[in-house]
Amino acid sequence: MSLSKMDLTGKVALVTGGSRGLGRGMALALAEAGADVAIASRTLSALEKTAEQIRQGGSRSLPLPIDVSRVDQINKMIKDTLDEFGRIDILVNNAGTVIRKPSLEITEADWDKVVNTILKASFFCAQAAAKAMIKQKKGKIINIGSLTSVRGLPRIIPYVASRGGILQLTKGLAVEWAPYNINVNAIGPGYFKTQQTAPLFADKEWVKKTVARIPLGRTGIPQDLAGVVVFLASEASDYITGQMIFVDGGWLAAL
Repeated sequence: MSLSKMDLTGKVALVTGGSRGLGRGMALALAEAGADVAIASRTLSALEKTAEQIRQGGSRSLPLPIDVSRVDQINKMIKDTLDEFGRIDILVNNAGTVIRKPSLEITEADWDKVVNTILKASFFCAQAAAKAMIKQKKGKIINIGSLTSVRGLPRIIPYVASRGGILQLTKGLAVEWAPYNINVNAIGPGYFKTQQTAPLFADKEWVKKTVARIPLGRTGIPQDLAGVVVFLASEASDYITGQMIFVDGGWLAAL
């Protein structure tokens, strides 16, 4: 296989939750592979920092402050990206949040915040982007799941339900949109230190026990997602759809 199939020069990517953490890492990886990258999240100041880093690497970038739980703002995000770049080739649905509390204490507001930010947003972002991709006769959609897409964990039930939904959303859209030459896949990160997981990583005993269960002997860093996101965004993955690739250091394999 020619490495040129991994080249994203001339492509346009949109990454939600792209200002920090794993989203920032994936946005930078796509830019390094040659793509121009629009990044979306709630905070403009954080977006501007990441956008500037992308520009310094030679790619164009568009920061888009947005609440992805609102469909009207999603539609504007897609329109603004098309107005700026003329196309959308790659969508990475990375926006997410988590609320940690016992299930008996979860409120309707808690449920809606998590499910709307992850599952609802991923569907409506995909729907809006797909309309542009259908006109282009090609597209790549990459959803972000987690270990909880296939494993149950306590005290984060809205999150677990949302990430499980991401797996089935990926499979369903992959089948429905295959005739339009749109590939829909997902990435399932393992244990990565981010703002969301900071409370877990603050517990040194938890970190020690978790690392002991990971065959590769460490937790993940954002750069560990670079190869898989570029692969799924590129022509190298044209015959892959409906899959979730876990990047977990072997955690699931060792269960």
